[in-house]
Amino acid sequence: MKLQVYIVTFVLSITMVCQAQNEKIKVFLLAGQSNMDGRGDGSKLTDKDLSLLKKAQENILFAYNRENITPLKITTPKPFHAQKFNLELIFGPELFFGIELAKKYPKDKMLLIKRSVGGTSLYGCWNPNWTEEKAKVMSEEKKPKLYTDFINYTKEVLSVYNKEEYEICGMLWVQGEADSGVKKYGETPANEYGSNLHDLIKAVRTDLGIPNLPFQIFQVGRGKVVEGMKSVASSMNNVSFIPQNLDPKSPDYLKTYGPPIGHYNYESMKKIGQWFAKDFIENYGL
Repeated sequence: MKLQVYIVTFVLSITMVCQAQNEKIKVFLLAGQSNMDGRGDGSKLTDKDLSLLKKAQENILFAYNRENITPLKITTPKPFHAQKFNLELIFGPELFFGIELAKKYPKDKMLLIKRSVGGTSLYGCWNPNWTEEKAKVMSEEKKPKLYTDFINYTKEVLSVYNKEEYEICGMLWVQGEADSGVKKYGETPANEYGSNLHDLIKAVRTDLGIPNLPFQIFQVGRGKVVEGMKSVASSMNNVSFIPQNLDPKSPDYLKTYGPPIGHYNYESMKKIGQWFAKDFIENYGL
């Protein structure tokens, strides 16, 4: 109830603007594990970055893991992550995705809804066909059923609007590292990643009533997981696979922090957000 009251109060003005202009609020969904949650160093944002963010904040709201809804922003890490990465401010793909969309569509009002939990798998937590047996394989039987939670959270945030006041325009997915851990969890989660991802996309589209919802997959993980991503993108309508360049000499190579490996720094997270925006603008658009 507290979240609902806060949302109603906060979004009233942006809703009134959209109604006056007879335009729908453009909604984007974001989900995944730690690289969707984001470990980009917010303290490294340049003056230009901050200026663009300030402009984007005029039109973009950000709903993140049941925290108070605010204009698009840099976030504060949990104490564990702050100590682990020595970071005071962080951001994920949403920041530069939003900035780039605001530049391309300066008159559109938008809402980004993100649900992300580090270390979680598609085989377990995010599986729309969740079973306790599968969750136990990933040591996730005591963790939330994130697929159901994500859908419920999305509907909760959107419940303050009438259905004609918004449209869900796309979903961004950054997840696959956990399922790639064959040494820890065995080969089954990786081998079944493609079919589980197919089921996830189908379930999201069904549960939200959007049969052709654009779905963007960013390449993370390795082996059978990446193969599964590519297979799904090539076989399903309105699904994009966004690759990363694994050659350290390439200007598009994504740098990560030192141990713990696999978490993208400021420059790389900025690129990921921009690549998502570029793919959406070129392949779908508003």
